[in-house]
Amino acid sequence: MDTRKRELIESFKGGLIVSCQVQHDDPTFSIDFVVKMAKAAQWGGAVGIRANSPDQIRAIKKEVDLPVIGLYKIWHDDTDVFITPTLEAAKQVWEAGAEIIALDCTEQITHEGRHAYELLPIVKKEIPEAIIFADVANYNEAVRAFEMGADIIGPTLYGYTADTKHIEYPDLREFARMCRDFKDKVYIIMEGHIYTPEDAMKVLFLGAHSVVVGSAITRPHLITKRFVDLLSGYQDNWREAEISKH
Repeated sequence: MDTRKRELIESFKGGLIVSCQVQHDDPTFSIDFVVKMAKAAQWGGAVGIRANSPDQIRAIKKEVDLPVIGLYKIWHDDTDVFITPTLEAAKQVWEAGAEIIALDCTEQITHEGRHAYELLPIVKKEIPEAIIFADVANYNEAVRAFEMGADIIGPTLYGYTADTKHIEYPDLREFARMCRDFKDKVYIIMEGHIYTPEDAMKVLFLGAHSVVVGSAITRPHLITKRFVDLLSGYQDNWREAEISKH
């Protein structure tokens, strides 16, 4: 890893990265809203932003002076792979201004009929200047992503694959194993199912380089739904809304 990439990732150490995203069917949907969320995150002390789609990334980069982990969510009915699933999507994320490109690096089969992780070396070859953030769902996928040259690995998709969809909370033991086994080899950043500052502190204690938090900060309709779900005796599972295709 070159010095420029290492210095950027090191700037995240011990800090909070805020995922500022809006989907077209969110009640908060607007480019202006996502930019305001990113500004609020910077004001609050965030060290980076995670953002979805070229339009939202471009708008955030114009107004916020923080590194951006960019992705492009594209849904298809025949697959659960939706995070930057093609080389073209990765190129659009890069051209929009993201310094880091997030890719689905799970074993799932894409709309194009290949394993999601197969895109990683292609993007590294075609966009060598980019930092690659491998989104995985389990330890074995993390091992593969490391071997294929990912710069950052995070269990972002734990809870979004067929084997893990029933999961609502992070597997801290598995995450600690990643941190322990990949120490000084690749950066491990926690993302997924972090809902409180106390949760964030736990994963930093376990060895996370930094932590990404999204829904618990930037999606007020899901925060509300999580409260209502509990108050109503779990009659409606708020997680179904969080993981739904858009």
